[in-house]
Amino acid sequence: MTRLEARFREAVTLHQQGKLAEAERAYQDVLRQRPKHFDALHHLGVLALQSKRAVLGVQLIEKAISLNARNAAAQNNLGNGLRELGRFEAALACYDKAIAARPDYAEAWYNRGNALRDLGRAEDAIVSFQKAIALRPEYAEAHCNLAACLMQTLRHEDALESYDRALALRPNDAEAWYNRAIALQDLKRHDEALANYDKAIALRPGDADAHWNQSLCLLQMGEFERGWRLFEWRHKKRPPSARESFAQPPWLGETDIAGKAVFLHWEQGFGDTIQFCRYAELVRARGAKVIMSVQQPLRDLLGHLGPDIDFAGPSDRPAAFDLRCSLLSLPLAFRTTFATIPARVAYLRADPSLAAIWSERLAPTPRPRVGIAWSGSATNAHDHKRSIALLSLLPLLTGDVDWVCLQNEVRPADADLLKQTPRIAWFGEALTDFNETAALVHQLDLVVTVDTSVAHLAGAMGKPVVILLPHAADFRWMRDRDDTPWYRTAKLLRQPAFGDWDGAIGRLADELRGILQQK
Repeated sequence: MTRLEARFREAVTLHQQGKLAEAERAYQDVLRQRPKHFDALHHLGVLALQSKRAVLGVQLIEKAISLNARNAAAQNNLGNGLRELGRFEAALACYDKAIAARPDYAEAWYNRGNALRDLGRAEDAIVSFQKAIALRPEYAEAHCNLAACLMQTLRHEDALESYDRALALRPNDAEAWYNRAIALQDLKRHDEALANYDKAIALRPGDADAHWNQSLCLLQMGEFERGWRLFEWRHKKRPPSARESFAQPPWLGETDIAGKAVFLHWEQGFGDTIQFCRYAELVRARGAKVIMSVQQPLRDLLGHLGPDIDFAGPSDRPAAFDLRCSLLSLPLAFRTTFATIPARVAYLRADPSLAAIWSERLAPTPRPRVGIAWSGSATNAHDHKRSIALLSLLPLLTGDVDWVCLQNEVRPADADLLKQTPRIAWFGEALTDFNETAALVHQLDLVVTVDTSVAHLAGAMGKPVVILLPHAADFRWMRDRDDTPWYRTAKLLRQPAFGDWDGAIGRLADELRGILQQK
């Protein structure tokens, strides 16, 4: 054995022992003597990836591959580096090269599945994970990632089987218990889901995601006392945003706030702000001065909450206040139970001057006027479950109703169809904020919408609204109800099974007939 090869073997041993700095020096010694040493370049590239230097790692492994393009391990590791850099298509090509060189390479099949998952190709990813498992049945990570893709494609029962196989291999895998709990929760097996969350938390007590998802499960079950308390774990899921980092202490209902200035700040989506802004009046009723920060598109609309509420900009901090509370923490602060949800039928209203403008803008009609929203933001993590293609709803849009689109943005495929459907009026560019949308909603007899901010707006205005929900609906809609204590004028129509919008839309046709016959 030459001194060069001895030094390389020493580098590998140090690498295997986790002594990365020493191993890096040893690999570099080898490369100074032989710059085209394939294995030293490859291993040094892997070491760079392990030490979070993905750009360097990719560069080194590419140099190695220029010397030996058929090396399956190098192609696989290059794919890992490219995935780390977000270059998913390039990573996929590397995994394909690794598999071409070595078809029985289970790890490359597994990594290929991950790249396909990154690209949003869940069905293709399932095939790759299944191939990895066929080659290595004890591959626990592949079982887990297969389960995740099965859930994404709404095959929850199959996902449970995959999680069970993973847990048989690794009974103390907290992540698998956590994800199994989510699958059970979506299947409405809530008691089992709670038990699985407990197992995940016992193995990983500081897991904010497990605590927070357990809170959603409890809230769905109507167990508000424990649910709202655990809901606070959401603040530990990520670094706090600027609007959550305050010198002033939080208020969660324990102290008297009479004579205090309380800053209520928005936290998540438009719908959340609309749903929980109702508590501002309760804070004011306790004798506090209320200062509220909301997203800019909601600013003018929520200005109608009351003359005693001051507003700050969405990113502003008031000059002076004593206590602060996120809007989403107010149900906990008021110890909200099912029976004590503040449920005034209409706590938001349209601006009278804007309502008059919209009344003139819409042509008079003897027919019922129905607003419709079929999709929300495409960036929402659950959008694939909650949004519907306009094409699916067209059979309902009969000529004895004047239909109005309530979306200010429409996806390209739907926009083309909307232009070809003159019976739906669309005022997208005019809906510049929620104040304008509320003025339009004011003109309607009924709103039909998926689970998006329009549902909350219609409910908060006391407008009759039918909300189409996925089979596994958001926590606020609870379980198996066709009504909601949050909005007394809302009717909930749920998918009878995962992905079954046809079933929900079929029921919607009957609901529309019944509601509109009363108009």
